[in-house]
Amino acid sequence: MNLRNLLTATVIQTAAIGALWAQSQQYVVLDIAWNSAVSYVDDVLDPAKNATLPGPVSINPSVKNLEAYMVIGDLVSVNGKPVKGNFVIRGRVFALSTTAAPGSGSSIGDIGRGGASDMYLEIREIGGTQIGTIMTSGFTGGLAPPGATAGYFLNFAVTGGTGAYIGVSGMLVSPSCCGRGASIQEDPSYRRINGGTQGTMRVYLIPKTYPQVVTTVDGPAIVHASDGSLVTTAKPAKSGEVLMLYATGLGPTIPTLGPGNVFSASPLQTANSPIVVTVGGQPAEVLFAGGYPGSADGFQVNFRVPSGAVPGTAALQLVAAFAPGTPVNVPLQ
Repeated sequence: MNLRNLLTATVIQTAAIGALWAQSQQYVVLDIAWNSAVSYVDDVLDPAKNATLPGPVSINPSVKNLEAYMVIGDLVSVNGKPVKGNFVIRGRVFALSTTAAPGSGSSIGDIGRGGASDMYLEIREIGGTQIGTIMTSGFTGGLAPPGATAGYFLNFAVTGGTGAYIGVSGMLVSPSCCGRGASIQEDPSYRRINGGTQGTMRVYLIPKTYPQVVTTVDGPAIVHASDGSLVTTAKPAKSGEVLMLYATGLGPTIPTLGPGNVFSASPLQTANSPIVVTVGGQPAEVLFAGGYPGSADGFQVNFRVPSGAVPGTAALQLVAAFAPGTPVNVPLQ
């Protein structure tokens, strides 16, 4: 079957899949590890003293409630995969308490909270390639919102994102957060030398789009690389064989493709985010992942079936920027 006709013929099926996912609003869980986090508290009146001392510099003991602060930390991994990047928090303490008494240094309220903050996470691959940024805003300290993992704290709403996370929503929680307390006089260029705290946070994302293998009337759009024929029960895939699948929702590309433009044949646009294919739970070697020429959101992924794959029907799953798509079945010989 002509590949362009294959993609064109599946527009209706792909739209139906997108509508189904939009209705179910599936969450993607990102477990993010971080370290070297320092919270710089605005504890001096003279801004000329900011970031001037190599440190470590303790917080001025005269700091009072309603102080502003800034946290900087390093991102280490997402769902166990090593990454680079940073998270930054800017906020203000208000020490909300149901038992606050005059002169206690706390604020009276109906729920315990430490303060209000905005948190920004910028995630990069180990090689430095940008994956995307997640923007959040909410309350520090206190209980996590309903629906979050038991034992977690914070109450942050995901307000949007860029790159692979454009248009996302959701929430962020953490079992602990965030940063060794330091005076704003401490120079943050010494942050990794002076040391900070480490921990984890969990982000429940509702992406705008999900990676999806295109489905045709004859099954998933997965073909044999040798002749372009569809993988079917009559012509199953083999262990170690190179296959090509066609998908949507793999996110931004390199070189970047502006909104409304279509992918070109020269140069090819490769997927910017990390792309993972698993077959029967085993990771497959991804040989190529990029835009299909002439389409705006059609992608081709070339991969090798894992050696030792068990004959029968195996679940194939496509993951982009740590977001998994709906598994499809692929017959193996």
